[in-house]
Amino acid sequence: MDIRAYKGRGALSNQASRYRQSTVQAEADGWWQEAVVERVDTLVQPDLSKSVLSHNQSPDVPFDQSINPYRGCEHGCIYCFARPTHAYLDLSPGLDFESRLFYKPRTAELLRQELSHPNYVCKPIGLGTNTDPYQPIEKRFRITRQILETLLECRHPVTIVTKGTLILRDLDLLEALAQRNLVHVMMSVPTLDRSLKRTLEPRAADPARRIRVIRALTERGVPTGVLVAPVIPALTDHHIEAVLQASADAGASEAGYVLLRLPREVAPLFEQWLHAHRPERAQHVLSIMRQMHGGATYDAAFGRRQTGQGPFAELLRKRFELARRRHGLDRERRGRLDCGQFRPPVEQMALF
Repeated sequence: MDIRAYKGRGALSNQASRYRQSTVQAEADGWWQEAVVERVDTLVQPDLSKSVLSHNQSPDVPFDQSINPYRGCEHGCIYCFARPTHAYLDLSPGLDFESRLFYKPRTAELLRQELSHPNYVCKPIGLGTNTDPYQPIEKRFRITRQILETLLECRHPVTIVTKGTLILRDLDLLEALAQRNLVHVMMSVPTLDRSLKRTLEPRAADPARRIRVIRALTERGVPTGVLVAPVIPALTDHHIEAVLQASADAGASEAGYVLLRLPREVAPLFEQWLHAHRPERAQHVLSIMRQMHGGATYDAAFGRRQTGQGPFAELLRKRFELARRRHGLDRERRGRLDCGQFRPPVEQMALF
């Protein structure tokens, strides 16, 4: 397997999808001289899905339904728990996940159809639950903005999780939704260390810019919190207090955290990244992860997958709660988002 770092990319390899029935292993025999690839370009293709609303029954996540306008994510965060979903497309959760992207051109149309269904029950829709709705290609395709326009028209509540500063482009829509108690935003900030961020989240916004986004949103009345996700033991956990303080100073109203998750292909990808970029910390990070998951680097059980268990997990929880209270980020969200205003979209009849 070819393992090397590419500028602007998080993954160091491109292992084949686990669903492929056969794989090819290259062997150097001295005859074939393969050209050295210096960069991995982004390829974007349409996704012609016939529905856009996904429904969730997991007891440890705070949403029942969501929309993911894109498959794959150009931010290239090496720790992204959504990477294994690219295997369903017969693509690699490695470099393919951050360079072979798909957009859903019919999202707004399909959303209107689903909201118009007689049996539809209004519940907040989550954006950013799998891949970032404000990743760089959103600037070109504007799918997330189309979703927000539709939800505002229908007076439908929405929650957003992002690390993209492009969200400020949609301040007009977010402010209008906020005035009706129909939106809540969580900005993801796992670290304020710019040098670490450059390899950990290569195409995501600078941490300081994300803090400024929190300030800009809250100044316009958009309820915004900070999500310290993921917390990586022995690598980013000592940044928790600084992230919460900076976010509180910027006006954040609440805070949450999620422990590093390493499902399926994410574990070997993250281990490759550790040994390449933080070799002196690699064994320590993995050792603590195993302590928090009963000897494995990941436990997929509900209630444990996002927090871990054991002494280190408990210490992490107490540290976070103490810092959250100290900075006033433990306030309950001001009421729940209002589902009572929902009105199904009105389809305009053709004149002729």
